[in-house]
Amino acid sequence: MKAPLFRDPIYDGAADPVVIWNRQAEEWWMIYTNRRATETGMGVAWVHGTDLGVASSKNGLNWLYRGTLNGLEIEWGHNTFWAPEVIWHEGTYHMYVSYIQGVPDQWESHKRNILHYSSPDLLSWTYHSEVKLSSDRVIDACVYRMPDGRFRMWYKDEDNGSATYAADSLNLHDWEVVGPVLTHRSHEGPNVFEFKGYYWMIVDEWRGQGVFRSTDLEQWERNGLILDKPGTREDDGTIGLHADVVVQDDNAYIFYFTHPERIGTYDPDQTYGMRRSSIQAARLDVVDGNLVCNRDEDVELILHPESTG
Repeated sequence: MKAPLFRDPIYDGAADPVVIWNRQAEEWWMIYTNRRATETGMGVAWVHGTDLGVASSKNGLNWLYRGTLNGLEIEWGHNTFWAPEVIWHEGTYHMYVSYIQGVPDQWESHKRNILHYSSPDLLSWTYHSEVKLSSDRVIDACVYRMPDGRFRMWYKDEDNGSATYAADSLNLHDWEVVGPVLTHRSHEGPNVFEFKGYYWMIVDEWRGQGVFRSTDLEQWERNGLILDKPGTREDDGTIGLHADVVVQDDNAYIFYFTHPERIGTYDPDQTYGMRRSSIQAARLDVVDGNLVCNRDEDVELILHPESTG
């Protein structure tokens, strides 16, 4: 499989990808946090002030940078958009994106909220609301439909141990907090999908992707780690970070990012090499009830067109 799968040609800081079929353009879109790895400045300003980058592909293998999403601003100034989640429901795309006012140069002392937008075509966006959740330091939304028709949002609550919390909605607009779901250790980036007879949740534990398994999307059992061991492909020799999964029939592909030069002791706030990131992809499988990923496997990545219904 091609490695790296994609690098942002403007700032070289592509991160937190979500991959979705664009029904209007009839191509796959990767929408991602457009970190500004090439920028200089104080502290962690480079991870803030980010737009949402877009790359497109006909087959999931060859990606073309297209630019950034427009029309998302809700107030004046240069603000921060992180970690988009995009789903398609009844003729409309819904996006839930982490939002920070301005361009902070430190991690602490500023709010993080999740904003809801909708679009008919992934280009023209209508802002709906700030999603009221369990605190005002929440990021990394993942939305999946429950068996009874409800929608559930899993997200990271930094005010509550950086644990995964959940909220439910009947209409994708009004959300009611359910409470904590995973509190085993601090983590981020929950992603939920169904594959080979189970529901799966992966979370970024900053040591690889923690894996959890469920039969009902309510109770989750630990199922190990993936992307915790370095790979041998170009730019793939470090842990896999904040990921998305696309399932098609009997195949599942994980899209994640790496910091290729973060080996040993590093200071990511000082050098471009430590800041830059690459998007990678690998195939998932289920063996004896366990989710596994061989990131060095020589397989062909082909994403097929999805239904336009």
